[in-house]
Order: sequence, then C-alpha cells, then structure tokens
Amino acid sequence: MVLPGTAALGPRQPGLLGALAASCHPGPVVAVTTLATVLAVAVGAGPASLVVLLAFLAGQLSVGWSNDWLDAARDAAAGRSDKPVAVGAVTARTVRRAAVAAAAATVVLSSALGWRAGLAHTVGVAAAWAYNAGLKSTVWSWAPYAVFFGLLPVVVIVALPGHPWPPPWMIVAGALLGVGAHLINVLPDLEDDRSTGVRGLPHRLGRTGSGVLAPVVLVVASAVVVAGARGGLGVGGWAVLGVVALVAALGAVAAATGHRRLALAATAVVALADVALLIASGDAVTV
Repeated sequence: MVLPGTAALGPRQPGLLGALAASCHPGPVVAVTTLATVLAVAVGAGPASLVVLLAFLAGQLSVGWSNDWLDAARDAAAGRSDKPVAVGAVTARTVRRAAVAAAAATVVLSSALGWRAGLAHTVGVAAAWAYNAGLKSTVWSWAPYAVFFGLLPVVVIVALPGHPWPPPWMIVAGALLGVGAHLINVLPDLEDDRSTGVRGLPHRLGRTGSGVLAPVVLVVASAVVVAGARGGLGVGGWAVLGVVALVAALGAVAAATGHRRLALAATAVVALADVALLIASGDAVTV
C-alpha cells in the first residue's frame, strides 16, 4: 500500500532512474516489504521468505507507480514538488509502463508462493490499485488499506507447507493497522487533496478527527494481537502496547504537522512491534 510519501525532490531534478525510484514511494515500499519479509522469516517460511520479499517488493512498486501515474494531473495542480511526474522529471507514460510491468511481475512472483497465497496477494494489490483509481475520493477510502493489510498475514502464512490459515484476530489486527496507516498517510495532504476534489474518509473527519482516530486505531490493532495470543503475552506484551500507544500518538502529530518521514517511521515501528508481538505469541500464528 502507499503509506506516507517521499521528501521533496529539490531544485536539482534526478535522472530517469532516480525519478522512477522517487516516484515509487520508496519509504512505503521498503516498510511494507520489510514487514512481510520479517513475518515470513518469523513463521519459518525458510527460502520462501525470499519469494515473499520479491513478490511484495513488486506489488508495492506497482502501487506506488500507479499512484503517481493516476495522480499526475492532480499533483501538478496542487504544486507537489515531491512528485517526479508533477515536476517533469519523468513522464506519466513512463511511470504507467513501470506500474504495469511491476503488476505483471507481482502476479508471477505471488503465484510462486502457491495459488492460495498468490490469489490473496493479487487481491490485496488490486485493492490498492482501486484506491489509487478512485476509491481514495470516497467515504470508503479506508477499505483498500484494510483489505491489503488484512490479507498480508494470509499471504505469508497460507504459503507455508500444509497451507495453514492465520487466526481471525491476526487478520483483524492487520486490517486495523491498515486503516490507521491510511489516516496517518492522508493527514499531511488534507488541504491539497481537498483543492483537487479528493474527499476520502479522513477529509470528512477533518484534521482533528483523523488525528485523534489514527493512533486509537493503531493501538487497538496492537491490543488485538496482545489479546489474541494464546495464553496471553503477560506484562511484557502490555508494556509493548503502552510504547505503541506513545509512538502512534507521535506519528499522528507528525503527520498532522506535515512531517512525513517521521510519520512513516512511527507507523512502521507500530507495524514491526505488532510483528514482534506475533513472534512472542509462538504457536498462535496459525489455526
């Protein structure tokens, strides 16, 4: 999915490869790919962890590039200097081709994990594309994030030998994490988005409403992990939950004040903390 974006390109425009790299939303690409790969290693995927890495990398590249391709005119109208297409560093046509090629690679690489995992990941990436294609402007803007992050543990775990299924609470926690990430992602761009006709859920809630709801949803996601683990995680798990609450609040404040990188880092920390809680839950990662 597209989490908080990239820094401004600055007065000196990069070459084609640099522009494509900036246009893919590298922060979110790295964050989501790392999250999936760490989870794969944690649940014992072994060599398949590399396939998970490549599949999620391709998927996130396709999502990031499709975002900049489809939003090219809107980003130019909003004066987005952090968008390579908007400043003319790369054409929308080139980014579109990159997005389509990455999407095709996503299908192939995901299929290598088995048809179940391949289908789950393809559906998740398709949901992210649907967000970029128009759902971002509706009250259902949160849904693609919930679908993608809810399916993330499904992709990783169902690819294991025997095709086990993750427990429902893990899927719920992933979906809530996605909704929180969506709220934090949009906060820095509320005004720019409104000026170009984007009216997703965060825009309807407003800066205050979204800023309050985002950390709450992220904390609830972590609480679901703590409560869902068989036998509980003890005092340590609840201590981690307290840290998550603080980090989530800081991330929301950073997003509300336009500090994209800090907001992305905070969201990534919450996600990785949830994975750490999953690891601590031991045999609770499958049903």
